[in-house]
Amino acid sequence: MQFEVWAPQAQDRVALQLEGTTHALERDPDRRDWWVVEAEAEHGARYGFVLDGHADVDVDSGPRPGSGSGSGSGSAAAVAFPDPRSLRQPDGPRGLSAVVDHAAHAWRTPWPGSPLTGASVLYELHVGTFTREGTLDAAAQHLGHLAELGTTHVQLMPLNPLPGQHGWGYEGGSPWAVHEPYGGPDALKRFIDTAHELGLGVVLDVVHHQLGPAAEELAAYGPYFAGESEADAVVNLDGEGSDEVRSYLVGSALSWLRDYRADGLRLDAVHKLRDTRACHFLEELSAEVDALSVELGRPLFLVADAGQCDTRITAPRAEGGLGVHAQWNDDFPHALHTALTGEEQGHYADFAPAPLKALAKTLTSAFFHDGGYSPARGRSHGRPVDRVSTPAHRFVGYAQSHDQVGNRALGDRLSASLTPGLLACAAALTLTAPGTPMVFMGEEWAAGTPWQFFTDHTDPDRAEAVRRGRRKEFTAQGWEERGLPDPLDPETRNRSCLNWDEPQNEHHARVLAWYRTLIALRRSQSDLCDPDLASVRVAYDEAARWLAFRRGDLRIAVNLAKEPAAIPLLGGKARVLASWDTIEAPAADGILRLPAESCVVLGPLQ
Repeated sequence: MQFEVWAPQAQDRVALQLEGTTHALERDPDRRDWWVVEAEAEHGARYGFVLDGHADVDVDSGPRPGSGSGSGSGSAAAVAFPDPRSLRQPDGPRGLSAVVDHAAHAWRTPWPGSPLTGASVLYELHVGTFTREGTLDAAAQHLGHLAELGTTHVQLMPLNPLPGQHGWGYEGGSPWAVHEPYGGPDALKRFIDTAHELGLGVVLDVVHHQLGPAAEELAAYGPYFAGESEADAVVNLDGEGSDEVRSYLVGSALSWLRDYRADGLRLDAVHKLRDTRACHFLEELSAEVDALSVELGRPLFLVADAGQCDTRITAPRAEGGLGVHAQWNDDFPHALHTALTGEEQGHYADFAPAPLKALAKTLTSAFFHDGGYSPARGRSHGRPVDRVSTPAHRFVGYAQSHDQVGNRALGDRLSASLTPGLLACAAALTLTAPGTPMVFMGEEWAAGTPWQFFTDHTDPDRAEAVRRGRRKEFTAQGWEERGLPDPLDPETRNRSCLNWDEPQNEHHARVLAWYRTLIALRRSQSDLCDPDLASVRVAYDEAARWLAFRRGDLRIAVNLAKEPAAIPLLGGKARVLASWDTIEAPAADGILRLPAESCVVLGPLQ
């Protein structure tokens, strides 16, 4: 097989270290700064590249796996670096790479694809805490639960190799590889095959704005990073050599969609991508994904995690946009959280003066921040959405997510402080609102477990820096230091694992049944799939704490107050399609009498 590597930093030679043998690479005459060699290798064979006899001087982190004799450099201290395009890292992101033969996997399930539409419902999960085992195979055993719930896509948090055993995934390296403790590449293929067998699409969370713990090795190969110093280094998307860096990232994205049969990708923190080129990286990526969709004959999509409230991200390329197919809309969960809890610190401050008014705006206009002044930022923020031409499903809305929960000091879910009735209201608003709804793992049964920030850095200096950073962040917000979970303590991860005995018990079972009811309505009622933002009508009473909105012939009402509410509805008689508490349909006077902390979905009389 052919081994190849882009290594403009190599001056004289590049050598392949393969299962104890050494092979000299030659410069590729057709590709600048590429080196190639043919060598016999089987699936699973370990290998790495030696560049000009690099020596292992990283004494703080200890020797890397694969360093030592047999490198062919003439020095016992020569280092075999992992392949930047490695498909497997059995010993972690800084160890030797392993050959993966994608063709060796026999796919069981023919799959036509699963597009993102108004009927889609995403389910975000973290493999390492979805089950106590923390593996893809263990997670796959619960995919039947997601199919019964009615979700259409499972969205996996990042899977790239991490330092150590456990972490959220956003600090991973080797963007073409799967974290070995999760089961590696074969386990991901088994997971996706099982999901497709159950009719579930799969979305993978990928990180392009940072390249994780193997950054030192990448920098030895070529200009993967730009910046005046290590402290301000960013991924090189627009400097010298950036053509190859962009190709590297685009290639990894396409690999997940092609070689693993994923249906879509979530692009983490795209606002952190620094790119001044005329054709932005996201535009290039979306064009390549659309082309691959045509080639494969199945729908593919991208979802951006973007903090700018900028409609250009999802506007079509032909209209001057970047062509990403959807984006997370943080304004919806922030407005909803503020309305439910009354919290007003941090980013909730912008929504706190009138949370129901803010929530109503997100229901009709997607963004709350549409160019006006943001007190929390001290500046104006956002861009207005064209409600007529922009389909609602381009905006992903949710009550909870890994960000909303895990970036709280104690990782406390809404279920830790809200009654089941208010949780039901949150579900009703999320699952019937315009936009694409998303559920965070365990939310559907009001999980009693927290989801806290945890990591497992093997570099003690890096580990202590993370610990100090989290401590500083939350003590500045008024939390007592002694009550904060230690992200390096294994028990922090263990506390964050779901308890799969909960869904059958007490109020958990009732909340789960409510989620199933709402998702079934979402997928069966065409009005709830309508992409027309301009047709949504909202009424609310800030003081009485109720809100009602209309989508076609359906009306959804929530009462967040501790007292019953009398809600005037217009539009004729209606029948109850679903309700948290047993209630009567509106009387002839059009007044809906809704119990405290309760909600209802109304439809027209048949």
